[in-house]
Amino acid sequence: MNKGFYLVMAAQALSSVADNALLIAAIALIADLHGPDWMAPMMKWWFALAYVVLAAFVGAFADTLPKGRVMFITNAVKMAGCALMFGCQSFGLSTDSQLAAVFIAYTLVGVGAAAYSPAKYGIVTEMLPPNDLVKGNSWIEGLTVISIIVGTVVGGLLINPTVSAALLSHDWISAVVDTRTEAAILLIGLVYLAAALTNLAIPRTNVTYPRQERNPVKLIAIFSNYVRVLWRDKLGQISLAVTTLFWGAGATLQFIVIEWGAQHLGYRLDQASILMGVAAFGTVAGAVLAGRVPLRRALSVLPIGVAMGFTVMLMPFVYEKWAVYTLLLLVGALSGYFVVPMNALLQHRGHVLLSAGHSIAVQNFNEQLNILLMLAIYSLLLWLQLPINAIIIIFGTLVAALMLVIMMWNRRNQLENPGLIAMIGQHGHGQALKQH
Repeated sequence: MNKGFYLVMAAQALSSVADNALLIAAIALIADLHGPDWMAPMMKWWFALAYVVLAAFVGAFADTLPKGRVMFITNAVKMAGCALMFGCQSFGLSTDSQLAAVFIAYTLVGVGAAAYSPAKYGIVTEMLPPNDLVKGNSWIEGLTVISIIVGTVVGGLLINPTVSAALLSHDWISAVVDTRTEAAILLIGLVYLAAALTNLAIPRTNVTYPRQERNPVKLIAIFSNYVRVLWRDKLGQISLAVTTLFWGAGATLQFIVIEWGAQHLGYRLDQASILMGVAAFGTVAGAVLAGRVPLRRALSVLPIGVAMGFTVMLMPFVYEKWAVYTLLLLVGALSGYFVVPMNALLQHRGHVLLSAGHSIAVQNFNEQLNILLMLAIYSLLLWLQLPINAIIIIFGTLVAALMLVIMMWNRRNQLENPGLIAMIGQHGHGQALKQH
């Protein structure tokens, strides 16, 4: 791994820490403003909507400029969203206006994240050969999940009554903020700033792409074709289906764990955020183990996804802290082990068939579309006031059943195409890259 790859990882880690800490701070702000329970997952819904709406455009944007520069610009957009969330508490707005401002601010962070992702993953395919993609993805995903742990824990700590009181006791902080969420968001903004500065240090890969289309109508038409290309590819469709399901389930599970911690275990938000970190820590272990899976054997991990769905359904039956932590570690490990090879396979097929930026944009579009669907269903179930344990059983059953369907789909593909596995790792004839 070269120096540039480590800088990409550092920038990604800082940006992800800030994203996840800001999510906890935003949930705390909604709670302080006495917003309804369904509002937190709907805030994430708007975040995901930015990915879907911008999907046709961010791939072209990522392939137009050096990806380190793209990552800097998009981090600046995230900082603007963070600043808006900070400022909405300082202008004497009504409670309803502040809640609306939180939605708008987190949506703006989603806009930055949507444009950041194709550059982040695209530069990995530019820096590493196909045989190193699983290893590279293992590092990226492992570090991303570590940053999720750090971000959720930091977010929980920053809104902890004791910690927030200590922060507000400092003159330089109390001079500009009045509440625990203002103090938290101010410090999170500094993490975004560090990520943006790291982006500027990422070296150019000297990989360029054909001139990108700028007409919005044509971009949408081109993007629609890219979506069809990946879904028609026998390897691309399976890996795309798995990653789409995983990220939709993962985003929903974040909020399920918070609500489960409150209803089932009697935890405060800052305590429940630790549970999210525990699950994420398990994902790191799974992602590291997955780094040993060769790209050609990526499809062999599919049954792990079924096991994850069944394991989630054990959550209503545990109460003791050791059992809670063990179960969440296991859920995380299973998810990390099966998604990393699938992610690497999808990136490889996307890079072969399309281009780095466009293939990641297609991946994000499908994943975020599923996040919209699953979060909307979860918000509806909360609005209907279903017990969280009933929601968990529904959720686990859905994940396990869908993974079984994908496994049967993959088996049919291999029976119809005996040479399918041999295609993995081969170079194709996607868009020509010009090396300088």
